[in-house]
Amino acid sequence: MVLRLSRRGAVAAAVGTLLAGVLVSPAPASAATVYTATTSYGSTINGDPADIYYPVTSASHKDWPVVLLLQGADVDKGFYSGFAQKVASYGFVVAVPNHTRTVSDATGLFADALEANWTVDWASSEDSRSGSPLKGQIDSGKLLLAGHSFGGAAGLGVTTGLSITPFTSSIAIAPSELKAAAFYGTNNAIPDTSIVLPVLNNVPVALIQGSVDGIGSPQDSLTTYYLLAGTPKLFVSVTGANHYGITNAQNPAGAIPDGSAQTLAQATAVETIGRWTAQFLLAQLGDSAAKAYVYGGGDPADTNVETKYWK
Repeated sequence: MVLRLSRRGAVAAAVGTLLAGVLVSPAPASAATVYTATTSYGSTINGDPADIYYPVTSASHKDWPVVLLLQGADVDKGFYSGFAQKVASYGFVVAVPNHTRTVSDATGLFADALEANWTVDWASSEDSRSGSPLKGQIDSGKLLLAGHSFGGAAGLGVTTGLSITPFTSSIAIAPSELKAAAFYGTNNAIPDTSIVLPVLNNVPVALIQGSVDGIGSPQDSLTTYYLLAGTPKLFVSVTGANHYGITNAQNPAGAIPDGSAQTLAQATAVETIGRWTAQFLLAQLGDSAAKAYVYGGGDPADTNVETKYWK
């Protein structure tokens, strides 16, 4: 295993202060295949309304892996369209459901770890469904996870192989199709305490974190990264992004607002988070260009981020 530290300084083995970067325009895409156009349609996953994004191409052979995005608490699926389009442009089907359930006596949009299993079933069905825009084009044997905030915490439960409440309505066992995950604004801290629990992840995990996140502590996210027991793993700090750097707009209606001001342009934040999510997931599927980006050229080329990784 190799521990790779940020290009602008070493990081202490214990939790420390995240390094700040220089705010400039985002780095260009790497040599990994990127499709210039994506499209979307509405579907349902286990009864939940879902937006499905995928690349537009004239290529005859299409075999897209599926990325499930687990939403942040009370963040409607529509606020993730920019992020989902970016990830889809790298050759993925991106599914963004709205899942409503009750957590701690509050009813709203709360992701459930069981969505991973439901999405595997949906992918297999949608790939064979007559009339499906993706008929014969889905690689139903590969599931990747993305997630935001509460959804990312639910996803961390899935990556351990077993999720428990409050991040699932019942015990959720990770599907065998799960290959990797990348989460934004996510940590494994116990609320109102200083405790961050170890994460015995069974698949590669990336934590992407805004450096000025006022809801999901950058320090808690970095601590969670160090406590991820499996490898490969990646930590990406996005300089100037707050908790809603992943959404189309700041402080989506209905969600808890972040009082920490974002200094990175919203479009740049969404593009950066989407690009690093897609590149990490591709790298774990064996894409050589994505590996070169994630574990080499991406960090020096993108001055909006700082990365650290074990591989």
